Amino acid sequence: MPFARVAVLRPIALIWVLTGAAICPAQPAAQPADALSPIQAQALVERALAKELRAAQDQGHPMRYLLRKTSPRLTSTKEIVETRDGAVARLISLNGSPLSTDAERREQARLDALLRNPGQQRHRKQAEDVDMWRALQVLRALPVAFLYQYAGCVDMPDGKIQKFTFRPNPGFTPPDMETEVLTAMSGELWIDPSMERVTHLDGRLQRDVDFGWGVLGRLYRGGWIVIDQEDVSGGAWRMVRFKMQMNGRVFWRMRSFDTTEEETQFAPVAADLSYAQAIEILRSDTGSASTGP
Repeated sequence: MPFARVAVLRPIALIWVLTGAAICPAQPAAQPADALSPIQAQALVERALAKELRAAQDQGHPMRYLLRKTSPRLTSTKEIVETRDGAVARLISLNGSPLSTDAERREQARLDALLRNPGQQRHRKQAEDVDMWRALQVLRALPVAFLYQYAGCVDMPDGKIQKFTFRPNPGFTPPDMETEVLTAMSGELWIDPSMERVTHLDGRLQRDVDFGWGVLGRLYRGGWIVIDQEDVSGGAWRMVRFKMQMNGRVFWRMRSFDTTEEETQFAPVAADLSYAQAIEILRSDTGSASTGP
């Protein structure tokens, strides 16, 4: 579920550090042979976004991976196993150091409680399903929420990437709060034309966004969100890096979102894996999982 994990505040966005990448220059007059016509460009965007929507709804390729989350106050690393009953996580390090004996004991006790209480996992799965529904609302809106413009290509070691800019479509009327943020976001979208998959999106708020006429909350102008996505296992695409900086207000409380998430060491797991089996997998790896970036 690549972009689907982005949910409400993470529509789809990407940051890719393109060390050594050569950006194809703008060609106001003579276009290179591999440049896209406006019709070709629009068609590629539509096909790629349609493929992202289909991939978001395909839950038949669960994965096991490491999630490293960094904020100004804390860095944590968790091992995640996706199952038919939802994702199960085990904390394995804090601020780059393995858990202390006491912290590891508490983590094992938490897994014990989760194993004894199936209702707790069902509640988490329901929350995941709600986030998925919100994410799908955003994904479905992307083709019409923005106006896309072809901006050239990027030469990468394994082929070319087609680059687009996007800005709000003045004719788009958001049907719900999940898509309201799209009316204020501009940025860049990068697509691998051979796979027709989005590899990079960088979205930035150009104005404040109110939710519930400002009563429920507000996101302030200048916030940004970025994501990297790539093929991690034989055609299975996942988000590998997510960064967000947003300032906002929820009711009367000011909130600041400043986080980076990196996902690594992906490995497929059985499609019919249960959360109880996932817990046993996580237990068997106690003390052996790598916490490196």
